[in-house]
Amino acid sequence: MNIEKKIDSLPRLQPKISDWILQLLRKEDVLNQLLDKWGSPVNLHNTLPFEENYLEYEKVLNDFELDHMVLFARKANKCRRFVRKAQTLDIGVDTASLEELKQSLECGVNNQKLVVTAAIKNKQLIQLAVKSNVLIILDNWDEAVLVQEVAEEHGVKAKVGIRVSGFLVGGEKLYSRFGFDVAEAESFVIDNFRADGRFSGLEYSGVHFHLNGYSISQRGEALLQSIELAEKLDQTGFNTKYIDIGGGFLMNYLQNESDWLEFQEELQDAVLGKSRSITFGNDGLGFQLIDGKIQGKLNSYPFWNETSKATFLQKILSYSSSGGKKLAELLRKKKIQLRMEPGRSLLDQTGMTIARVAFRKKDSNGDWLVGLEMNMTQMASSSADFLLDPCVINLKTEPSTEQVEVYFTGAYCLERDVLLKRKITLNRLPAIGDLVIFINTAGYMMHFFESNAHLFPLATNLFLKENFSGDNLEDFEEDS
Repeated sequence: MNIEKKIDSLPRLQPKISDWILQLLRKEDVLNQLLDKWGSPVNLHNTLPFEENYLEYEKVLNDFELDHMVLFARKANKCRRFVRKAQTLDIGVDTASLEELKQSLECGVNNQKLVVTAAIKNKQLIQLAVKSNVLIILDNWDEAVLVQEVAEEHGVKAKVGIRVSGFLVGGEKLYSRFGFDVAEAESFVIDNFRADGRFSGLEYSGVHFHLNGYSISQRGEALLQSIELAEKLDQTGFNTKYIDIGGGFLMNYLQNESDWLEFQEELQDAVLGKSRSITFGNDGLGFQLIDGKIQGKLNSYPFWNETSKATFLQKILSYSSSGGKKLAELLRKKKIQLRMEPGRSLLDQTGMTIARVAFRKKDSNGDWLVGLEMNMTQMASSSADFLLDPCVINLKTEPSTEQVEVYFTGAYCLERDVLLKRKITLNRLPAIGDLVIFINTAGYMMHFFESNAHLFPLATNLFLKENFSGDNLEDFEEDS
């Protein structure tokens, strides 16, 4: 195994690697056999870190003595096994589609531990949710009309929460295309949810929000304004049982902050023309050269974070209101349950993606391209790039041991199918059949944009059996 080292001219981004992954990276023959049997690429998972991540959050919530519910944001990874693990841990599941809800019910998740937050909720999805007595988070008026219609058809009350947005922070509104403006949510509920109201078939139960970005103060203000909304609704007879603060809890991917800072500095220098390119086509990944100056910002997940997971949550709950009371204290006093929907952070260190080298070539610029048996959609999220160094397992020993700089490319017939836009330094040029491993890909990287264009099969999702070491193929099983 070769965890790639840096030469002076290229920055390094060393990933954090959990013990179970390190152990498997030493089992070169077994990993090669996995690809022989299931094809390239393979997504390999372990549910143990999922439980450990959940327990981190659980400790903080218990320390604050809060009534709470943690729900796994299913959209971050499509594997049923994580839903089953959530069910055994009594974690809820946040579903964003008909199939996610259907599978979660089939996996035995308690309907009281399910929520539907899908951006588009068609009638089939709403019918299943209403029939199964699953909470639906309303995003807009038309959704409310459709849920009312379905509730009337079934002769039942539909459980709903209200998604809100447009919070005032520093005198400015936080924009979101989702939800009702927080300034209008009170009248929407009061005017329409009474026994003689337009949506009398809907049972209001709580408030939901989800913010882009990772500002603790913005989340604190959003939670405070949601508590204030709950107070106003309570005065008119509408009890807010919970406030759901959504997901987006920061996690840390990297070993060293210095790597993260150095990379951004060198990337900007390359865009400015002060140094050679370190990305494919000198892509600034969000940084742009305008009028001789760097504009914009890095358009990627913040892969280095000192405030991560449980610490991030602790800081939100410790945020103080204008009256000096911490938000956790306000929630306790008002007997409002706190709900949260982590996805990426619950999946921290639960998976990796393994692909096989298909070819090596030099392009017309003289750069080495290493083609892998996978495509760009099998490791893609909203980030401009996946900013972690891969690991390479050299199954074959070739004469050259000189360091080489490469780009990893994929199987689609597109110029832009470059798996990592960042140029990577290897200790030697990989041989055909060598393995390239991308660490910590389970959260959003494996499945979020996955496609089988060209009729390429989707990657097989494998799990290391619990309490097994991975010494042979029998220690692994397909997702189910």
